[in-house]
Amino acid sequence: MKKISKRQFFKSGLAGVGVAVAGLHAVEGLAKNVINMGTGTIPPPGGLGRFSKESPYAITTPKGVKCQICPNNCILKEGLDSICRTHVVKDGKLYTIAYGNPCSVHTDPIEKKPLFHFLPATSSFSIATAGCNFACLNCQNWEISQQSPKDTRNVDMFPEKVVEEAVKSGCKSIAYTYSEPIAFFEYTFDTAKIARSRGIKNLFISNGYINEKPLHDLCKYLDAANINLKSFSEETYAKLNGGSLQPILNTLKILKAEGVWLEITNLIVPGWTDDLNMIMEMCEWLFANGFKDNPLHFSRFHPLYKLTSLPYTPLATLEKARNIALKTGIRYVYIGNVPGTTFENTYCPSCKKIVIERRGFTIMAKNMNHDSCKFCSTKIAGVWQ
Repeated sequence: MKKISKRQFFKSGLAGVGVAVAGLHAVEGLAKNVINMGTGTIPPPGGLGRFSKESPYAITTPKGVKCQICPNNCILKEGLDSICRTHVVKDGKLYTIAYGNPCSVHTDPIEKKPLFHFLPATSSFSIATAGCNFACLNCQNWEISQQSPKDTRNVDMFPEKVVEEAVKSGCKSIAYTYSEPIAFFEYTFDTAKIARSRGIKNLFISNGYINEKPLHDLCKYLDAANINLKSFSEETYAKLNGGSLQPILNTLKILKAEGVWLEITNLIVPGWTDDLNMIMEMCEWLFANGFKDNPLHFSRFHPLYKLTSLPYTPLATLEKARNIALKTGIRYVYIGNVPGTTFENTYCPSCKKIVIERRGFTIMAKNMNHDSCKFCSTKIAGVWQ
């Protein structure tokens, strides 16, 4: 098979056929279930189509039906799409059209999420539908996140089938990822509930922009999460992402209180989120609120989507951010999207020796006795088995 670049891949029109951003190799046997290849899953006239489910997170107001899943709090009337493009009103009721119709399906190493302290070296069955409740100028997966499920090429895969395929693939977990699982919340919730009953772990890879009630409900079935804390500025969240900071901070606190293993990613965008004073303020907040043992991943920005004029994040900036976090007291700090760096290794916070050596998404060496450093017996925070 001839290899093509990511840009060529999307120009070719192949994007979204079962895998989208996740890669070119869909789960074996699913290709035959791809439906409506020409137009996606556009509902037929007068109906919502077979990929729809009424949402329990809605109330009727004098202005329309209000979605209560995320802080966007969309109020919709008949024929209008939500900000996330995945919810519509039909006959006075709120429906999701992102249910059982993922546009991305793939088996990934769990380190790709990134989750470095949760079941390392295992595989995660990863799914996404189109849609997102943010509109980030720096989005890395805009090809699906900024689309509607009506406009992508999707796989017919309801929750039971997702869990079956995860088991068949030998995966220890299912990751709701790539776009934004809050946008396909009902699909995530139902799948997670079945997965829990089958002993499969659930991973929530998200921007964290969710209301408290649905988050508490989902936490009953969540095992781990990586939340993208995009900046530590309300103004930046408004201008760069189309959201706000405080709901994400609330999400971090709730996940921790609910006992969900949590890791945090901060993408450093030149000119937007690379202010070292803001990074210090973020790290101080994390430390003060009990997140010193939760891994923090500083990630390199790639100039894609609407910020193509910006440079890649300088390695020096990423290293300065890492040093700030360590000096603040955060024990496990990583640098991502930079091949070959030693800062993707896990170091014991006591003896400073490498307890997990990584190269890309591959574990090269593991110097641990169960959950502790084999050199000095210091316990390493995480879920290891």
